Amino acid sequence: MNNGMAVDLFRQALMTAFWLSLPILTIGFVVGIVVSLVQIITSVQDASFGAVPRLAAFLFGLLLLMPWMLNRLMTYTTSLFGDLGRYAR
Repeated sequence: MNNGMAVDLFRQALMTAFWLSLPILTIGFVVGIVVSLVQIITSVQDASFGAVPRLAAFLFGLLLLMPWMLNRLMTYTTSLFGDLGRYAR
């Protein structure tokens, strides 16, 4: 394996991790902004008021997106194992 192949393998792993985490992080960002706005409007500064909706949104997002995430991860793993002979040289 030369340097170019190692960089390509590392790049593919990072891009897969990025695309897998992006929808969940986006959900957390949007829910966090909405909860913060609601806290500002209502002047409720309780920590659990902010944490519980975010955790619920993360759980709902994971349940909703898990089939897509698993499909994407299986595709990456299959392509990695399929090219294993190329990396072993």
